[in-house]
Amino acid sequence: MEEHLVDWSRAQFALTAMYHWIFVPLTLGLGFIVAIMETIYVKTNNEFWKKTTKFWMGLFAINFAIGVATGIIMEFEFGTNWANYSWFVGDIFGAPLAVEGILAFFMESTFFAVMFFGWEKVSKGFHLLSTWLVAIGSNLSALWILVANGWMQYPVGMTFNPDMVRNEMNNFWDVLLSPVAISKFLHTIGSGYVLASLFVIGVSAWYLLKKRDILFAKKSMIIGATFGLITSIFLILSGDESAHQVALKQPMKLAAMEGLYEGEEKVGIVAFGLLNPEKTITNDENTFLFDFTIPYALSFLSFHDINAYVPGIKDLVYGNEERGILSVEEKMQKGKIAIEALESYKEAKKTSNESLLNNSKILLDENMKYFGYGHIKNKEDVIPPVSITFYSFHIMVGLGTWFTILFALVLFLLTKKEILNYPIVLKSALFSIPLGYIASEAGWIVAEVGRQPWAIQDLMPVGIAATKIATTNVMISFFIFAILFTVLLIAEIKIMTKQIKIGPNGGH
Repeated sequence: MEEHLVDWSRAQFALTAMYHWIFVPLTLGLGFIVAIMETIYVKTNNEFWKKTTKFWMGLFAINFAIGVATGIIMEFEFGTNWANYSWFVGDIFGAPLAVEGILAFFMESTFFAVMFFGWEKVSKGFHLLSTWLVAIGSNLSALWILVANGWMQYPVGMTFNPDMVRNEMNNFWDVLLSPVAISKFLHTIGSGYVLASLFVIGVSAWYLLKKRDILFAKKSMIIGATFGLITSIFLILSGDESAHQVALKQPMKLAAMEGLYEGEEKVGIVAFGLLNPEKTITNDENTFLFDFTIPYALSFLSFHDINAYVPGIKDLVYGNEERGILSVEEKMQKGKIAIEALESYKEAKKTSNESLLNNSKILLDENMKYFGYGHIKNKEDVIPPVSITFYSFHIMVGLGTWFTILFALVLFLLTKKEILNYPIVLKSALFSIPLGYIASEAGWIVAEVGRQPWAIQDLMPVGIAATKIATTNVMISFFIFAILFTVLLIAEIKIMTKQIKIGPNGGH
């Protein structure tokens, strides 16, 4: 397939996904923060908390509405730009997306109307229930989408049907409860909670810097910082499990995340460092121009054992017989055997050759796990972009550490009633809002760029997954989407900032 077509199709999907993810994480976390605030209102019957809830709910609604538009476009792109992918695994991939649309999205959109428009029309209890159901529904939507994505990273619960040339689900629970899907879901929603907490404390800090709506800002900041600190700890724990799953299921991604070319025992984590741009798998250049490494940490993070061996990029490409690691060339050979066995199966089917049919089926089943490698042209093609993956991972981790410190510091100053005496902390909270988005996007870059060249890990490279359409059509739609999404983002920022400037008291 034309290389430019695949690149443009990937670029279009990346554009849509990254714009979509600007809107989603705030929805995931702010829904729960609003529900907590409304719960306090119902418990205390204090009008202050009703006013506070309605303010943050208004910002939630703006973000929710615009996020829906980008999400719908992204789902349609599976059919338009990735038709081969959709055919090959649509039976599996489509199931969680269908559940998301029928169950989760239906629930959150239905109760969203009650939450936003039903203040004086339904009882306090039912309105509170609606708010909680919107928050839960948003997170259930994320669950099903992340189950689908987790399956792409670690395909389970299916069998290959050679008659239809597609994979079919044989165990829904294996797909739903896949350890990769669960760890991905928990870590992703955790990042949404942290981002929403940053948003709340950042906006509240702006009010305090302007010396207006002081009580509102302090109360909101207490809830935001408390929620943020708790979910930051949750994010760290889920990140540990996520990294463990990557080490087990996607070792090449882990090697790229740490710039690890040579496999080692007792290997450390690079806390920060600068990659050598001259370094490749074929030379002996140093991997880093400089680095600061925490001893033993990568072995422990990966396998919960400080003495564990972590394979490097060279081990995974060239193989390591001592460690039981197959080379890419061996996997490519097995992949070609699987593809040839599939062709033999089809031919045997046409000629009703039962012996050839059975032998081909056995050969296909034995080598199916390497099917995608049969389409790989060069063994180095399985190495993801190391620099992008490495820097994205370290930006995500570094900023996540900063957010945890910030939440703890803000809470400490609030309890000491000294937050107004530290404008540097308030400014840091305000300017940490965009940093939250950067960290969240960096996490997705690690997840998706780090698994290249695979659309489905080991089963289908992106070059095979793409639809055969005119490159010009993809280019035109790319720029249309880029303009449309940018306009939506600018509109959201303008509406949000206008509402924030008006404030909880309507500008009074």
